[in-house]
Amino acid sequence: MEERRSSPVELLWDLVFAFAVTQVTTLLRAHLSWGGFGKSMLVLGLVWWAWSAFVWVVNAQNEPSRTVTLALLIAMGFIFVAGLALPDAFGSRAVLFAITYVVVRLIHLGLYVYESRLGNASRSSILGFTFTSLIGFALLLVGAFTHGGVRVALWVAALAIDFGGPALFSRERLRGLQEVAVTHFSERYGLFVIICLGESIIAIGTGARPLSAQRVEAVALCLAITVALWWAYFDELAEEAEQTLRKHKDAVLAAVDSYSYIHVLLVAGIIVFAVGARRLVHAGAGELGDPGRLALCGGIALYLVGLAAFKQRLLGELEPLKLITAAALLLLGWLGGGLAALAVAGIAIGILAAAHIATRLV
Repeated sequence: MEERRSSPVELLWDLVFAFAVTQVTTLLRAHLSWGGFGKSMLVLGLVWWAWSAFVWVVNAQNEPSRTVTLALLIAMGFIFVAGLALPDAFGSRAVLFAITYVVVRLIHLGLYVYESRLGNASRSSILGFTFTSLIGFALLLVGAFTHGGVRVALWVAALAIDFGGPALFSRERLRGLQEVAVTHFSERYGLFVIICLGESIIAIGTGARPLSAQRVEAVALCLAITVALWWAYFDELAEEAEQTLRKHKDAVLAAVDSYSYIHVLLVAGIIVFAVGARRLVHAGAGELGDPGRLALCGGIALYLVGLAAFKQRLLGELEPLKLITAAALLLLGWLGGGLAALAVAGIAIGILAAAHIATRLV
């Protein structure tokens, strides 16, 4: 397949989905507890799976299509409304969120049927995951009309069936889904990671009002952490991963596992870190508090675990140093009670810097 880059309409599409991701941050920030974390990750999984699904179907096309462009623009409107409803998806806006989300996913399935008719995708592979997707959509819609724990349970089941369908029920069929345009594919996921990091910068900046010397220092520390997250992906891993995928004998399954599944850990880590960073900046010279500290350190740790899993699946290389670093950050988040916010950020940067130096020396 001829290599190509992301189109302008895809970049616009990313920005709308980035808004939905920002709304996940809003939900978590308003309910920074274990229950709020679980609900936030649940809706993030839904939003992520919708975005990733469209990456695949657009990747399948051999040349730009007005049909695909029009479908993206229509779906864009629905996902924007879903994003508006997302912060209250477990409250009064559940039905609006579920309906608009399901419409977006149905448009995706329709596009895959269209591409299969053009010979760009395997119809049998598409049928393999369409069945599980439709079950997931039904559970999502039914759950929207329920309340409390019942809604959460039905939505968890919906995500598990839809998210796990391709891997568990149609993996052999999935292998022949399509030919992967590797440059376009890896670029799409890399761009989304950058957009999410950009959203974390916005969260850091908006938490700095009213401005003070301590908050400026906190902003600088949080920006340094953001740069470290960017560096770990784009300087150390992204290009090598792309080259490996291009030569991979089983490119579709490798791409599904390492990008569609594992990259959600990176995005989740950035979101959780952004919530903690905003609290840290707002705290300034004061204490961060247990929820904020766990969010800051836990988010970075989750991101590093995602990077280690990504490298293991695609490159076949175990990276224990990233796992050790993640464990050290989790200990900081768990045992760092009483530390000033600036001290927490400083120690986190020290841990990341030590890990980077150790990586270069090994």
